[in-house]
Amino acid sequence: MEKIRVGLIGCGGRMGAHMKSFEQMPEVEVAAVADPIAERRENAAKRFGCKRVYADHRELYAAENKNTLDAVLIAVEPTAHDGTEEGAIDRGLPFLVEKPMTLDVKQGRKIAAQIKEKKLITAVGFQDRYLDLMEMVKAEVDKAPKGGLVYGAWVGGIPGPWWWQKKSTCGGQLVEQNIHLLDGLRWLYGEAESVWATCTTGMIHAGQNGVSPLYDTDDHSTVVIRFANHVTATLVSACYSRSVRPNCGLVITLPDMILDYRLRNNLIIRTAEETRDIPRKVDQTLLLDQAFINAVRTGDASGIRSPYEDGLKSLELGFAANESMETEQVIHF
Repeated sequence: MEKIRVGLIGCGGRMGAHMKSFEQMPEVEVAAVADPIAERRENAAKRFGCKRVYADHRELYAAENKNTLDAVLIAVEPTAHDGTEEGAIDRGLPFLVEKPMTLDVKQGRKIAAQIKEKKLITAVGFQDRYLDLMEMVKAEVDKAPKGGLVYGAWVGGIPGPWWWQKKSTCGGQLVEQNIHLLDGLRWLYGEAESVWATCTTGMIHAGQNGVSPLYDTDDHSTVVIRFANHVTATLVSACYSRSVRPNCGLVITLPDMILDYRLRNNLIIRTAEETRDIPRKVDQTLLLDQAFINAVRTGDASGIRSPYEDGLKSLELGFAANESMETEQVIHF
C-alpha cells in the first residue's frame, strides 16, 4: 500500500495525540515536521525517522508541495494561524486543523471560501463527533420527540499554556476549550436561533497562587442557546475550580429518558425501567485521523464529520456568545 505522506505543523500539545494515531496507522508516513521550538520538532522527527525538519510552517511550505506531501496537520496556538492554512490551500494540500482554527472570524470565512473554490478536503479537530458515546446520544435525540432542556458543563482549573490565560490570545474558555461541547450541541440539534451569555471575573487574581500576571480571561461564563423545536441548552464554563469538580459533559432531559454524557468517559441512560452505564470504548482522535486519511486516500470526504466550513460555524457561535457577554444583548441568527 502506498503511504499517505503527512506534514506536521506544530509538534507540541494536542499534536501528541495525532502522533500517537499515526504510530498505529501503517498507511501513514510522517514525511516532514515544523515547529519553532527545536526540541519539539527534533523529538517529533526522531519519533518517526523523519529527515525533513523545519523551523516553522513558512520553511515547510517553501520546500514542500503536492509532489512531496499528500496532506498536512496543523496544531498551533490560537494566535499562530498566520499563513498555516493559506499555505496548504495555495499548494492544494488537504489539511486537518485543530480548534480553535483562528481568533479572527473574517480570516476563517476567507479560508472557508478558498477551500470551497479549490474543493479541498479539510477536517477540524472536533474529536467528540467521533465518540461512540456521542453517537449513542445523537441516535436517541434524533428519534425522540423534539424539545427539552440541555445542560452542559466544562469546569476545572487553568490549563498550563501561557496563551490560555489571556482572552485575547485564546478567545476565552468557551472558544478555546468548551467549544467541543458547543460543537456537540450543533451536531445534535443543528444551527442555533439565538444565544445569550454572561461571564464573571474577579475570583482569580492575576499574579497570585501561580496564576500568570497576564491573566484576564473569564473565571466562569454561562451561555443560553435556543435551537429549533423547543430545545434550550445552557452551557457553563469555569476555570476557577482547583480540586472538587462537578461532572463535565451534557445532561439531556427527554420526555421519557435522561442522557447523562460524562465527558469522554461514559454515558448514563436513565428511564423509568432501567439505568444503563456505558463506558467509552473508542479512541476518538484515532477515528478522526483515520477518517481524514481515508478521505485523502480515496477523495471521498463523506466520513469527515466536521470539515472546515462546518467547524467555522461552531467557532462563529462561540464568538457570538463572547459578543453577548460584552454587550449584554441576545444575539439572533
